[in-house]
Amino acid sequence: MWTRRGSVVRRSLARVREEIRDRWHRFETMWRRSMQLRVVVSTLALSLAVVFVLGMVLQTQITSQLLAAKENAAIAQAEYSLPILERELTAVDPNSDGVSEQLEVALNRLTTSASGQSTTETVAGAFDPVLVDGHAPGDRRLQPSAGPIEDVPQDLRRYVERGQLATQITTVPRGHEVVTMLAVGTPVGTATRPLQVYLLFPLTAEQNTLAVVQSTLLVGGAVLLVLLGAITNLVTRQVVRPVRQAAQVAVQLAEGDLDKRMRVIGEDDVARLAESFNEMADSLKHQIKQLEEFGQLQRRFTSDVSHELRTPLTTVRMAADVLHASREEFPPGLSRSTELLVDELDRFESLLADLLEISRLDAGVAELAAEPLDLPEIVRRAAESLRAIADTSGVELRMDMPEPEDHESADTTILADARRVERIVRNLVANAIDHAEGGPVEIRFGANAQAVAVTVRDYGVGLRPGEAELVFTRFWRADPSRNRRTGGTGLGLSISSEDARLHGGVLDAWGEPGEGSCFRLTLPRRPGEPFDTNPLPLPDPRRIAAPGALLAARVDPPRDADVTESGIRDEGPARLSESREDDE
Repeated sequence: MWTRRGSVVRRSLARVREEIRDRWHRFETMWRRSMQLRVVVSTLALSLAVVFVLGMVLQTQITSQLLAAKENAAIAQAEYSLPILERELTAVDPNSDGVSEQLEVALNRLTTSASGQSTTETVAGAFDPVLVDGHAPGDRRLQPSAGPIEDVPQDLRRYVERGQLATQITTVPRGHEVVTMLAVGTPVGTATRPLQVYLLFPLTAEQNTLAVVQSTLLVGGAVLLVLLGAITNLVTRQVVRPVRQAAQVAVQLAEGDLDKRMRVIGEDDVARLAESFNEMADSLKHQIKQLEEFGQLQRRFTSDVSHELRTPLTTVRMAADVLHASREEFPPGLSRSTELLVDELDRFESLLADLLEISRLDAGVAELAAEPLDLPEIVRRAAESLRAIADTSGVELRMDMPEPEDHESADTTILADARRVERIVRNLVANAIDHAEGGPVEIRFGANAQAVAVTVRDYGVGLRPGEAELVFTRFWRADPSRNRRTGGTGLGLSISSEDARLHGGVLDAWGEPGEGSCFRLTLPRRPGEPFDTNPLPLPDPRRIAAPGALLAARVDPPRDADVTESGIRDEGPARLSESREDDE
């Protein structure tokens, strides 16, 4: 039973904590997003501090004034009572045993006489008098007295016994409640013996006055805060509303609705801001339309030129093939010219094909022929097609991929366009061979539940700062004076980036001067599916050599290589010095 109740209590506390946490998160979100809320809350906080300080100062001043007036009236009442007491106490016999009764008679005379003084009584109010015989030796509690002597503080009695007029605020019990009083004490001079008189003035009226003042300050402060909050909210809203409207219009403009404009009301600063915003929107719309028209003309020109050049190119290709077939019959110079003509025609055809592909991508008519495919097999096929060029350039291709028998367990199958994926990998590998400077090129594969990735890493000249963002620009080359071995057109990486984007993937670049470069292709399992993490990281900028964890494997390992049981030849980290030493 107790266990059940404890579990119920714990669940209730958990729900309360969750509710408090949820409300706090919502308030925190609103606080970050709403400038109006921050201004109103800040104004109210500062106003609350000002009202609190002002209320404390006013209360202190009023309390001091009330107590000072009460004390002055009480002292005046005591000075008025002294002659009466001295006159009444002249007949007191110091040797009589009835001193207390004689003091009581004197107090009655004092009360009767004081009741006739209208001015002092009106200011000081009612009081309780006390008379004490200060001549009697011994304990103060045994001294003859008249009136409530137990209500007089001992500290006050010590001051008065020294012949001084003194005042003190004290609290005395009256029935079931405690009453705050102002006690005034003064010595009474007589011919027979020294006496002291004490007047106790209740401060009930002053406390009631202070209570009214405090309630008035609290109500006034609360009303003032509410008014300040309403005024601040109204003023802030007048300023924030145009800003919110501008933000909404900006979002609509960013979404493509170029006809949205802000309302212009009045001629103040906000109205001028709206006019400037609308002018900016008109200018942007005009420029965007010009760019769209220019882009359409450019795409149309590229497409038309590419198509129109195909017919004369076909004729020139036929003539060049005839000349190339008979090149052995020509003189050496003419034979070499024929070979150069065929090579340049090949490059020209490749350029035309790339231009047509770019025009289709720009026009948004490119389509994916998605089908299930084994990505490692596509990568191997693309690398194998470039192995002859790599061997001619002295570049070693190293692979780190699952073996064909491990593909099912590694889940290397994705849904993609085989032609476009193979073109991406071929462009990346060809680019790495061109810039490897004789060093190795490493190709790695990685996969997770959401995406697959392929990295192509070389250890050549690398990229200077800022060039990693430019490598996908059309016709951009890091060093135009370099001789390309693969006859590229300058559009390969740009087309590769667009092919990756069509799949919903991304193509990243990394490079450091003298450390080489690395390109990473990341594709989702299905086109357009989002992915949170990348299966393969880019190289660490602080690392100069290849990752030591990468066990290099040749595409076509030689028979005399030192092959491990897994079929992968361990050659350690790849460094430029290795290939240079081998060349030497």
